[in-house]
Amino acid sequence: MIIGSHVNFGKEQLLGAVKQTISYDANTFMFYTGAPQNSIRKEINEDLTNEAFKLMKENGIDLKNVVCHAPYIINLANKDNVDSWDFSIDFLKKEIMRIEKLGVGFIVVHPGNYLKLDVNVALQNISDAINKILCEDTNVMFLLETMAGKGTECGRNMEEIKTILDKVLLKDKVGVCIDTCHLNDSGVDLNNFEEYLEKFDKMIGLDKLKCVHVNDSKNECGSHKDRHANLGYGTIGFEVLMNVVYHEKLKNVPKILETPWILEYPPYKLEIEMIKKRKFNSSLEEDLKKLFIETN
Repeated sequence: MIIGSHVNFGKEQLLGAVKQTISYDANTFMFYTGAPQNSIRKEINEDLTNEAFKLMKENGIDLKNVVCHAPYIINLANKDNVDSWDFSIDFLKKEIMRIEKLGVGFIVVHPGNYLKLDVNVALQNISDAINKILCEDTNVMFLLETMAGKGTECGRNMEEIKTILDKVLLKDKVGVCIDTCHLNDSGVDLNNFEEYLEKFDKMIGLDKLKCVHVNDSKNECGSHKDRHANLGYGTIGFEVLMNVVYHEKLKNVPKILETPWILEYPPYKLEIEMIKKRKFNSSLEEDLKKLFIETN
């Protein structure tokens, strides 16, 4: 099981992210190189990176399974404001160079919002942007995330993801990250996950599925709202999510938790324990309080 969660990339950068991962009993992780709401970034500290590599090796964390997530402010879909579109492209180029220094091989990107554009024009804009971002020397795989379809989001179904990927020139440098909450909210019934994977394999290819965001949902299937819930505390349900996590075809794919904090506490250690034991914890909030009281 390659399992982890979103972790912070703060003062200690990659080293801090690794320390958090170890504290959650995880063996992979996902991070933003700065706040997801802005483009402010600090220089990569090589000393901290080398310390992180050493700690990862000591704790069995394989760098090839680590994922970076691009900030939410990126919008590759809308070209009405050319300056904004060019900014998104330039920022992602720089972000890729930053994580290449860290040795990270994946960056997850939200496709963007079409706003007032025709959706097909927006999908072409996304492909065009990716073609400007990627080059033969790029060592990071660009992963498009499946979206819930909230507002004017692109990537709300498999057909839109395929349309984008089909127009990318360097096809070996692009892939897909699926999100269980987003799939549910977009209208995919995860009770029929095997059917979804079969369709994915025919349309896109399972070799392109490189990451799974594991989240329950606060909304009914097809709601197009995108509100994450803790594992087993949403409308998808614990056992359905476990069928996704433990699916044999996804055995070597990193699974990343993005579930909400409970009160002021990150739930990832206990949720990862739930996954490993394949047993739902009905007293997650209470156990979290105990855990953090004991720790602090």
